[in-house]
Amino acid sequence: MANSTLIIFTRYPEPGKTKTRMIPALGAEGAAKLQRQMSEHTLKTATEWQKSSGGNIAIYFAGGNVSLMSNWLGKDLTYYPQKEGNLGYRMESAFNQAFNRGVTRVVTIGIDCPDINLVILNQAFSCLSEKELVLGKAEDGGYYLIGLNYLIPELFQNINWGTSQVLAQTQNIANSLNLNTAYLPMLRDVDRPEDLFIWQKYQ
Repeated sequence: MANSTLIIFTRYPEPGKTKTRMIPALGAEGAAKLQRQMSEHTLKTATEWQKSSGGNIAIYFAGGNVSLMSNWLGKDLTYYPQKEGNLGYRMESAFNQAFNRGVTRVVTIGIDCPDINLVILNQAFSCLSEKELVLGKAEDGGYYLIGLNYLIPELFQNINWGTSQVLAQTQNIANSLNLNTAYLPMLRDVDRPEDLFIWQKYQ
């Protein structure tokens, strides 16, 4: 999978500006700590995938800067600031940049789903050898992973991001485009205080 890239969307863990829905339960410092720990957990899994597959990791970040990010997560990674705009535009731009670099299989994840493991990542990239789109369904009606082998801008447009309609709207667009789609096992994101039990098993 040498021509494969795993994109990780994350944010520099600055108190008060990250994991804000967790602040009522954890406080600003605690929410930032959660962001930091979950990012590091996701990167650890991604590094396992990289070592076993020969693929590449690209970190797309918000907040901070390249220096802060590399001091935090390591200087041997490639960092890109996320574009300004809604989540769809930011993801579309990241996919577009990867394909413009000549990558043929691209998978994007966030850091909110700690149950993503090496098996899930390998399955996602393997699906892209036969399918045009791969989606990891999230219990909240969104998706925790999206993979493509060429840019399909429509998948990132006219979506109500941050709602329980994201997956259904994405599926409707995929169906309208007759995309050959694969689905990964359903997992749960850690977005709200009631989700924290999922993360606790990784402590």
